Amino acid sequence: MAGFSSFAPWDEPGKKPLIEIKSVSKFFGAFEAIHDLSVNIYEREFFAILGPSGCGKTTLMRMLAGFETPTSGQILLDGQNIGPVPPAKRPVNMMFQSYALFPHLTVEKNIAFGLKREGVAAGEISDRITDIMKLVQLTDFGRRKPHQLSGGQRQRVALARALVKRPRLLLLDEPLGALDKKLRQQTQFELMNIQETLGTTFVIVTHDQEEAMTVSSRIAVMNNGEIAQVAPPTDLYEQPSSRFVADFIGEVNIIEGRCAPAARDGISLAWNEGSDDLRIASDATSQIGTTAWLALRPEKVGITKTRPEGTDNAVQGEVIDIAYLGNITTYHVELPTGAIIKAQESNLQRVANRGITWEDTVWVHWSADAGVLLTA
Repeated sequence: MAGFSSFAPWDEPGKKPLIEIKSVSKFFGAFEAIHDLSVNIYEREFFAILGPSGCGKTTLMRMLAGFETPTSGQILLDGQNIGPVPPAKRPVNMMFQSYALFPHLTVEKNIAFGLKREGVAAGEISDRITDIMKLVQLTDFGRRKPHQLSGGQRQRVALARALVKRPRLLLLDEPLGALDKKLRQQTQFELMNIQETLGTTFVIVTHDQEEAMTVSSRIAVMNNGEIAQVAPPTDLYEQPSSRFVADFIGEVNIIEGRCAPAARDGISLAWNEGSDDLRIASDATSQIGTTAWLALRPEKVGITKTRPEGTDNAVQGEVIDIAYLGNITTYHVELPTGAIIKAQESNLQRVANRGITWEDTVWVHWSADAGVLLTA
């Protein structure tokens, strides 16, 4: 949507959510797939549910769709408990990973199928199909059948079929998983544009963190049936609430130590006997004397052959590996503790001009406000 930065209904006092998931648990026999989970989703959000396999994200989506019933707790849509409402009676539609298109029907007939079953008038069906096919850029493909389409085109047909019924909530289950990387990236932006145009609330379930970070207004990171953190993508990346979230979202260096007051503002982290304490810009004075962790993104770590002047933190180590990824290079540096810290640099020069190579002794360095202090 036009600038997620200006769209934040979750920060507006008194704003009523479209979806309220209240203390929901789900058991399959003795196994608890969802544990006492609560979260709100707002109208016009593109909300992502992200997590590793087995974390409960698909079970949560199936409960929103009506394919599973909560063992306890409630799911409210516009204030109404939809737990007893069967899937076909909910203003909710779902786009499956497999697309589930009818192979014997044309694109137009695939899209029209749900409307015909609901008894929508033929004239309105025609108008809706024309509008939705234009929106998903399939105007010239109406008479083709699924086998005559590319993977990306089939994905658009499935999306059009789900949206043509004008649901209040659209659920997307790994919708781009079958596409190659370049097409997947292109389609992510198409999804965002479609969602913004229609104003429909989207909830996407994915294990692809890059996808979730690209399309969503907020992300719920799940682990073991619970939500570890819900926040906009930038907050998740820059201010993770735990080591699990920090490690799951992007690459991260995590250094364990014990907190002590810093000589200047902030906290120092005693992490290795004989090494200088690490300075962290934090006002968490209640953590003094306790074990904590510094989460530090690789792109915020500099690397030089000589010790830099005036930096808050500098640690010497040896380059043991280098990963060249075209636009960036990641250096793996072994510290005195044996731990590995990653430092990333943008490749502003040709790789042949790299000044650092394997087995070099280097200094990795970063500012006090480059990382975040974690206590869990």
